[in-house]
Amino acid sequence: MVTPAPPGLVVAAPSSGSGKTTVTTGLMAALAAGGAAVAPFKVGPDYIDPGYHALATGRPGRNLDPVLVGERRIAPLYAHGAAGCDVGVVEGAMGLFDGRVDDADPAAAVVPPGSAAHVAGLLGLPVVLVVDVRGYSQTLSAVVRGLATHDPGTRIAGVILNRVGSERHTAILTAACESVGVSVLGAVPRDGGLEVPSRHLGLVTVAEHAGPAEAAVAEMGRIVGEHVDLAALRALAARPAPVEPWDPAAEIARAGGAHRTRADGAGAGDETGGRGPDDEAGDRVTIALAGGPAFTFAYAEHAELLAAAGARVVTIDPLVDPALPAGTAGLVLPGGFPEEHVAALAGNTGLMTRIADLVRAGMPVHAECAGLLYLGRTLAGRDGAEHALAGVLDLEGRFGPRLTLGYRDAVATADSVLFRAGERVVGHEFHRTTAAPTGGERAPAAWAWRDRFGARVDEGIVSGSVHASYLHVHPAGHPEAVARFADAARAWRASQGTRVKSGDGEVAG
Repeated sequence: MVTPAPPGLVVAAPSSGSGKTTVTTGLMAALAAGGAAVAPFKVGPDYIDPGYHALATGRPGRNLDPVLVGERRIAPLYAHGAAGCDVGVVEGAMGLFDGRVDDADPAAAVVPPGSAAHVAGLLGLPVVLVVDVRGYSQTLSAVVRGLATHDPGTRIAGVILNRVGSERHTAILTAACESVGVSVLGAVPRDGGLEVPSRHLGLVTVAEHAGPAEAAVAEMGRIVGEHVDLAALRALAARPAPVEPWDPAAEIARAGGAHRTRADGAGAGDETGGRGPDDEAGDRVTIALAGGPAFTFAYAEHAELLAAAGARVVTIDPLVDPALPAGTAGLVLPGGFPEEHVAALAGNTGLMTRIADLVRAGMPVHAECAGLLYLGRTLAGRDGAEHALAGVLDLEGRFGPRLTLGYRDAVATADSVLFRAGERVVGHEFHRTTAAPTGGERAPAAWAWRDRFGARVDEGIVSGSVHASYLHVHPAGHPEAVARFADAARAWRASQGTRVKSGDGEVAG
């Protein structure tokens, strides 16, 4: 059903390092503290900022990335994530006009794919600029004018001055913005207490920094609430054109998976353990989804699609959970920071042993980035100390000196529990580790693509029922892969009969 989505706005900046995440999170928290139901979004393949957004709003932080899911899904995903809310707030990535780079002509696109401006245009939302004004005076007018006129389809509705030095500084900068017809919505003073600890891939995740993160988000909300005109900002929010909201059940149905769903609410978020309500009938299958501090790079839509495909999704923390949920027939290991927690992961030998046993028995496993490393033989963390891990894949992982980052146009090189050979995806790499084969016969690669010089790159592994890769693929862009994985888990469970052996004894399989 086509329905109107709540009004929203995009918060962007001239560049990274402007304090955009701090201001956006504070804005979300301040609006929520004032009684608004706020839908939080992040442009691009970012897994860390949405955690802070969720903390500020009490709702799942979601990503809007037209490069990964296609332009046509952006408005439906916004409508889905903002259902029942009063306002949507979308945080941009990097600078306003920073997106996917065309190596053949980096300046070819006025509005690059995947940029904040691109998403704002797809949704028809205005842009609020956050500008780090340290060192700025009257020149700010030229910067704001340039951004406001670069693309006629991108509407700059206002500016938030960040890190102002004094009242006089604020007055000069306000006059500079107003001279080019752009209103100033607030001026946030310099305050080092608002910074959140960061590391090699960005901010420290909420899951790793829970207490201090909560305090930081509360302080962000307090300061933004004091120094930004929230009423004026909400008045600028625009309502996107009505669309049919993204629906995981409809996506799975179109994908043609052999799934079965029920209306009793079982599925994602059901963490009761034991047999699910459909297990006796044999149609709802238990899939474990790794979470916790080491596995935080997951999209909210993944669990929703798995549930729509007939799965009972149970979140586990491989740092502390001693066993998989009863009856587990599939395992998803998303990205994260295993290099930061490798000693604790290695110490949980019971869980790793059980996972290795189930992989040898053919249980489907979907492993991305952190999951790839976890399934390897060893991983050396940031301190260089090497630890033994699951040993499912003949790989040695190591923290490295270079960041690997970027979109990839990839083609599946082998049939797997997710993709068929020849299927194409756009994925994203984001890691500072390497995974080198330890020798012996190599399994088929999961993906192949061309680097910017035209050379072929083979990446990842398809080994039996395991699909493991550094490449992050957004599930909303490929619901057929999620349906295929759930079907594979269901088929594997059926192949094991009514009982399978767990580390804790006999459980339903």
